[in-house]
Amino acid sequence: MSEPSSASSSFDLNSKVAIVTGGSRGIGLATATALSRAGAKVVIASRKPEPLEQAAAHIREQTGGEVLAVPAHTGDDEAVQRVVAKTVEAFGGVDVLVNNAATNPHFGPIMSSQDSHWDKTYDVNVKGYFRMVKACVPEMQTRGGGRIINIASVAGRRVQPGMGVYCVSKAAVCMLTQVLAVELADAKINVNALTPGFVKTKFSSAIWGNEAIGKAVLKSIPQHRMAQPEEIANLIQFLASDASSFVTGSIIDIDGGQLAASGIPVG
Repeated sequence: MSEPSSASSSFDLNSKVAIVTGGSRGIGLATATALSRAGAKVVIASRKPEPLEQAAAHIREQTGGEVLAVPAHTGDDEAVQRVVAKTVEAFGGVDVLVNNAATNPHFGPIMSSQDSHWDKTYDVNVKGYFRMVKACVPEMQTRGGGRIINIASVAGRRVQPGMGVYCVSKAAVCMLTQVLAVELADAKINVNALTPGFVKTKFSSAIWGNEAIGKAVLKSIPQHRMAQPEEIANLIQFLASDASSFVTGSIIDIDGGQLAASGIPVG
């Protein structure tokens, strides 16, 4: 990506091509919509074809942009390669990758987890991110650089009760981000991670859908609310744009002050 030419144009994504995994709902859908509205051609990927096509139709209706839906499981290397190949075939290359697909098959004390829980969680949350990066980087290099944004979590920075395996996987995403940022800097590929707090999505419905748990969570957040997916998408758009040209290797909290409060009830 080129150096920003002016403040007014540096947030634009015109002529850019972006891939968003986990793009059919929640943060992924909000992100794909924001990137499309900013001018990017967008490819969304997730496992289930029907919701994915519905999401693509929704984005087109909202933005008028070019959107391609490619069903894929990031735990499958062939599927990952197919996403990138179809992106290049349709739009000519890749400039931005948003690694957002995630899973959390185990909830409870970490000592009750099984190997299968670890394998599934790491295969999607960590190895899946790396598979996507490895497939996209050569395409970014041919275009002179790019942006990679990994969605981690406050769970990768502080212990979250009952989410031990997920916590460890998201901590790995943070370190993967910094390793990639150092190794890909010479290729002009910026790599950053976001650590969202509690976001009101289907993925977090077990939390906000339970009145007692939901109240406890809100007490740990100084803003006393969960984020909306669009609030996360706004920061992702910045990191995808030329406005973030000197930002790489950063782990950026977007949590309403939750980590700053260190878990102390604030209301």
